[in-house]
Amino acid sequence: MKYPSTLPTAHQQLLTDIIRIFSGDKRVNAIGASGSFASNQMDQYSDLDLVIAIEPAFTDEVMAERFKLVNAVPGYVEGFTGEHVGEPRLIIALYELPHSNPSLVHVDFKFVSLTDAAQRVDNTQVVWERSSLLSDIYASTEYGYPQPDCQWIEDRFWIWVHYGAGKIARGEYFEALEFLSFLRTVVLSPLALQQAGMTPSGVRTIEKRLPAFAAELKQTIATAERDTLIPAFEACMALYIRLRDKTTAKVNGRAQQLAISYFNDELKA
Repeated sequence: MKYPSTLPTAHQQLLTDIIRIFSGDKRVNAIGASGSFASNQMDQYSDLDLVIAIEPAFTDEVMAERFKLVNAVPGYVEGFTGEHVGEPRLIIALYELPHSNPSLVHVDFKFVSLTDAAQRVDNTQVVWERSSLLSDIYASTEYGYPQPDCQWIEDRFWIWVHYGAGKIARGEYFEALEFLSFLRTVVLSPLALQQAGMTPSGVRTIEKRLPAFAAELKQTIATAERDTLIPAFEACMALYIRLRDKTTAKVNGRAQQLAISYFNDELKA
């Protein structure tokens, strides 16, 4: 396997140790690397996003013992499972690499059965395999990043606006502030990226990928104060309408009208 040219030395050192430990377990069939490794866009702050492909007959057994493998890699500090991101098969771990730059590296280990390995969001690269099974699976299947569902968003957006208006009116400013972040990550940025033909991965690197849109997105930034939250929500609504109107989503005009009227009546009257 030829490593990407942007792979930092510390990450390569850690990946070499991971391959050595995991390849020693006969139940592990292959290891893939996704994310910035697959796109050759790594830097010293990058994670290692790894797919650990398990022989199907041993999937349950390995899942029960996976922390033993993760912990056996030199430098292990701590790790936890990924239920908070809806992926219980995931172990998120931190490794210490003394005398390296960086000295700490974050690794995501996604344990999957070979039978489920075809499901992937990017062009995952095989970095080690016991046979050609994982390479064959990747060669015969397509990958695809989940796309925002414009109708799903429209069916919810104006209820979300009502919710946010209520939080501001009640004086729950930090709650409203966090909700704006949710709307930027789940609604505005994915729609803008999708319409630009880019991977709709929320606000990640939005400043570099869509600088003009990122400048507009700054209008949705607020502090935990009523006077900044109100215009930020207004900017959020205006951006959403502009983005939505470029889609085929069926607009709920009554919900939009009522939510905007409620927002204005409660917060601007």
